[in-house]
Amino acid sequence: MNTDTRIHTNTETIQRFYDAFARLDADTMAACYAPDAVFDDEVFSLRGQREVGGMWKMLCTVTRGKGADVWKLSCSNVQADATAGQAHWDAHYRFSATNRIVDNSVEARFTFTPEGLIKTHRDSFSFWTWARQALGTPGLLMGWTPMLRNKVRKTATTNLANFLSRQP
Repeated sequence: MNTDTRIHTNTETIQRFYDAFARLDADTMAACYAPDAVFDDEVFSLRGQREVGGMWKMLCTVTRGKGADVWKLSCSNVQADATAGQAHWDAHYRFSATNRIVDNSVEARFTFTPEGLIKTHRDSFSFWTWARQALGTPGLLMGWTPMLRNKVRKTATTNLANFLSRQP
């Protein structure tokens, strides 16, 4: 990676984001994103700070309400230069829909604005591994199929739309 002075700023943005996530502080997480940010993972495909920040607020709110007793997040391998960065994070949490415990291991990739805000954020994880833990037997048997992935995506998108409709 490049060694210019922006390395420190963008690395700090990533670290600030995950420190806030560990505290379930969605407002600080959202403030790390550019207004036109893009977020993609195995479940969500979001555009704009309202959707991206709203997703984190929804997830943090649900975790505080139904799983703060088991919530743990750790982050490692944080690296960034003037334009891009990466991190690895592990989350231990209770999936609210089933009350099942999930240990998710995620690789994150970022790009940044010149001001040090997150422009794009892509999280990658094994959907089948997640589905086995979060959904139990249905996830074990069907977690590799596009049908289950699409059902989870549709449910998550609907939940986010409903959550956002109740936000000011």
